[in-house]
Amino acid sequence: MTKLNLKRLGLGLTASSAVLLAACAGGGSDEEATVGGGQEIELAYVAWDTEIASTNVIGTVLEDLGYDVKLTQLDNAIMWEAVANGEADAMVSAWLPLTHNAQFESYGDQMEDLGPNLEGAAIGLVVPSYMDVNSIADLSDEAGKSITAIEPGAGVVAASQRALEDYDNLSDWTVETSSSGAMTTQLTQAYENQEDIVVTGWSPHWKFQAMDLKYLEDPQGTFGEAETINTMVREGLQEDMPEAYQVLDNFEWTVEDIEAIMLDIQEGEDPEDAAQAWIEANPEKVAEWTEGIDTSASAE
Repeated sequence: MTKLNLKRLGLGLTASSAVLLAACAGGGSDEEATVGGGQEIELAYVAWDTEIASTNVIGTVLEDLGYDVKLTQLDNAIMWEAVANGEADAMVSAWLPLTHNAQFESYGDQMEDLGPNLEGAAIGLVVPSYMDVNSIADLSDEAGKSITAIEPGAGVVAASQRALEDYDNLSDWTVETSSSGAMTTQLTQAYENQEDIVVTGWSPHWKFQAMDLKYLEDPQGTFGEAETINTMVREGLQEDMPEAYQVLDNFEWTVEDIEAIMLDIQEGEDPEDAAQAWIEANPEKVAEWTEGIDTSASAE
């Protein structure tokens, strides 16, 4: 695998190992966790709360199997490019079919799609439930005619910009891009002060656990239907690291699973610690991802 250019793509982070092999394969000792043999595997992710949670979980599972796991945070478009070019080995962060449609069209045929790791994802415009509006078509002058968005280039931002064209009542609205963190900070402040705010939203996300929020109805269908989050791997990964490929292929969980970790992280827990705690609490689910991997082959 070609090393990532860290100056261009971001700083690689190593996921730490903290659980017994029993949490990954249903039994055995730490000495058995050598399936990976120290091979380096690089997981790319975008700095969204969902992807921070999921990438730390799958990275910890792979490290417990003996892989040298590198987690590298990238901009969304560069994340796709990195997997397509083989600069990164995999990502568990592909929102399809709408949010990352442009990236999938550009790079999808240069990588392998292992299918959904989470179903029931959604994007749209979100407001506090105390606001007296239920549809995008009913927006008038709320929130200063501004949509508080996340990073430029994100699919939900592109959909929001299309909404300004699709809805006549939004012709003089603007989409103000920032970052995921800045958006949630502004949302939290407005919520605490009972002020109007319209934000780009997606689920799963911890904000739906922390605040009483609602999606605005989308009669034009600009934001599409429910989505899936898919796992994408570079070409040749199955031949190079078959056990890691199998774990990534088997990786699948629920909105409730991921939101539990996301809320822990939001409340101040380190992402690696939150991932480790979830793995320890869900050994049966993790065992499904590692099912069939012979971890005893390398044991003394």
